[in-house]
Amino acid sequence: MAWNEPGGGKRDPWKSNNKPPDLDALLKRLQAAVGQIFGGRGTGSGGSGSSLGIISLVIGVVVAWCVFDSWTVVDARQIGVVLRFGQFERVMHEGFNLKLPRPIEQVTKVEATKVRSVEDQVRMLTQDENIIQIDFNVQYQIADAKHFLYSIRDPDDTLKQAAESAVRQVIGGSDMDTALSGQGSELVSETKKVLQQTLDGYDSGIQVTDVNFKMVSPPSEVQKSFDDVNSAREDKQRIENQAQAYSNKVVPEARGEATRIKTEAEGYKAERIARAEGDAQRFSLLYGQYKAAPEVTRKRLYLETLQQVLSSSVKVVDMTNGKNLIYLPLDKLKGGGDGAPVDAALAPVLGTVSATPHGGQQ
Repeated sequence: MAWNEPGGGKRDPWKSNNKPPDLDALLKRLQAAVGQIFGGRGTGSGGSGSSLGIISLVIGVVVAWCVFDSWTVVDARQIGVVLRFGQFERVMHEGFNLKLPRPIEQVTKVEATKVRSVEDQVRMLTQDENIIQIDFNVQYQIADAKHFLYSIRDPDDTLKQAAESAVRQVIGGSDMDTALSGQGSELVSETKKVLQQTLDGYDSGIQVTDVNFKMVSPPSEVQKSFDDVNSAREDKQRIENQAQAYSNKVVPEARGEATRIKTEAEGYKAERIARAEGDAQRFSLLYGQYKAAPEVTRKRLYLETLQQVLSSSVKVVDMTNGKNLIYLPLDKLKGGGDGAPVDAALAPVLGTVSATPHGGQQ
């Protein structure tokens, strides 16, 4: 019969006239349970006191553990990630932070400001189908502690594989000379950009700070052939530099010589034109005089021409009697003037010259 049915009598537990529970019986049952746990029966008054001491000790230990494990300090360089029953709960920042004791909440601290690095070596084909070997280094920091710890299984291995993929993508689109030349900085920047995009796609929580190509070279198996090619390239560059230096020297000289010749030609041209114009003008004047007095003008022109021709030459006149020679010009007998010097063989026969007009004898 149920307690709330008629005839249930005094068995209604909710009525106020029920007796209070027996504390002694409750303690005995608790003592018996603890005694079974610790291997004792817990009977008698001594056993009851011992059980209460053990319970108090356990409770004290639990309370002390809760107090001790309910706080943590996060360093300025760190970020704390809190898990509650194994699931992400929140992020702790610098300073004193409260939390629930373990195993309810667990805190994992990571150094967010620390610069980490991974290194690797990779061989690949360039765009012009040459084999190249690159030793590279990637430096990074933790940008998101939650994703860094729980979005990827092995951050360093993930970063290494993503970096290899980025290097292959960038170098594979360039030729070998570009990779080995001074344009390497542009390739490094492009590699860093591609790598960061890949890591962001993984929600890795990694921020790439720098990418370095420590060594870019052909593999050791083809190093000798590559050195020969480099030597030939250096010889080519040296010869080109020598040719350029020779060109820089000769071309200005040739241009200067051309300018000088052109200037002289222009001067000669101007001189000839002026002389021709002067001759034409003089001829016009002579023509006017010739029209006025033809015979006189003709004789004057003859004499002027004869004077011009004979003035620059040595003249020796043999007289009809064959005794004396006349040496013209006369000033050469005294060593003056601009005429030619007197021949030593003629000096003894040159006497005093007296001229008579119109072929008179001496």
